[in-house]
Amino acid sequence: MTNSYILTINGGSSSIKFAVYQVLESLEKTLYGKIDRIGLSGTVLTFNNQTKNKQESISFNASDHLTVVNLLIEWLEGQLDFASIIAIGHRVVYGMKHQEPEIITNKLLDELQRIELYDPDHLPGEIELIKGFLQRYPQLPQMACFDTAFHSTMPRIAKILPIPRRYEQKGVQRYGFHGLSYAYLMEELARLDGKKAASGRVILAHLGNGASMAAVLDGRCIDTTMAFTPASGLMMSTRSGDVDPGLITFLARTENMTALQFDKMVNHESGLIGVSESSSDMLDLLELEKEDIRATEAVTLFCYQAKKQIGAYAAALGGLDTLVFSGGIGENSHAVRSRICDGLGFLGIEINHKLNIANKSVISTDNSTVTVRVIHTDEEWMIAKTVYKIMNIN
Repeated sequence: MTNSYILTINGGSSSIKFAVYQVLESLEKTLYGKIDRIGLSGTVLTFNNQTKNKQESISFNASDHLTVVNLLIEWLEGQLDFASIIAIGHRVVYGMKHQEPEIITNKLLDELQRIELYDPDHLPGEIELIKGFLQRYPQLPQMACFDTAFHSTMPRIAKILPIPRRYEQKGVQRYGFHGLSYAYLMEELARLDGKKAASGRVILAHLGNGASMAAVLDGRCIDTTMAFTPASGLMMSTRSGDVDPGLITFLARTENMTALQFDKMVNHESGLIGVSESSSDMLDLLELEKEDIRATEAVTLFCYQAKKQIGAYAAALGGLDTLVFSGGIGENSHAVRSRICDGLGFLGIEINHKLNIANKSVISTDNSTVTVRVIHTDEEWMIAKTVYKIMNIN
């Protein structure tokens, strides 16, 4: 299979990540990139072709996902021979009751279209990607890798939302997201520290533009911060995380805010950008802290909420053995990691500040009873690995 490749597609609300893996004795990434600012001005594709040792950025004039999908496919056709692609793997944010990755059929596609309203920020774009490749290459197998699958092991009590039971029949429950990232992190933890560590009491902190945590016990997720939608849980770059539901009626009465306007506020105008009123980027806010109290409060609130969640999950786990930081903020901001861990000595967390500043893989001290790790996540690799496994089985 030396001339065989797997294409992975990771569609977000305003971005698409992609990667191509050659199938050798192991999966080797040959091309990867990202399209940013979909639906906004300045849509741009950046890529790294490792085979040709070429990096470049290309500007697109595209106002929606459908246009971007067609442009992406045409660009990919210029980079590789699609006859060598054995399958395409898609990250699908919402899996509902689906607990395993699946080959995409018309039945599954119809089901995804029926639940579009469950996640209007992600699912419509992901469906457009699937349909775009299906139209161009109808015989090429496509597979759905569900973000929610990792959290399917949660006990029922962690899935129930405290609202009238009748809504559970409509599928309203805690699903959790960032599952592909968490699955990758658990595999990496087992590789780095052994199966015993991966079977212990673990908190995974995926802190990026979207931020969430998961509590893992005996290798199984027992709770996670995101719930029915990715807007819940921790404060994020533009999402509020958990807020008082009474705000909906208050803002409806005082500002005539509609449900759609409220949804836009909590998903796109809140979090770091809402509190700081200047930027949704953590690095920007850390730079602004000295001169802007709003930036200081945004960063402090982010870290405070994360600290509280670690305490809550340590209680749910009955203690803590390993804390893993990942995601764009978790992997790259030593200041945020330090602030989150400060004051958690009572849980056994003690940070070595030199190792932390140097972004080492282990940032806890030798005396810390909790191992604190920084692990780079790779959702695309997890998708490719899953697709390869299914292709071999089938």
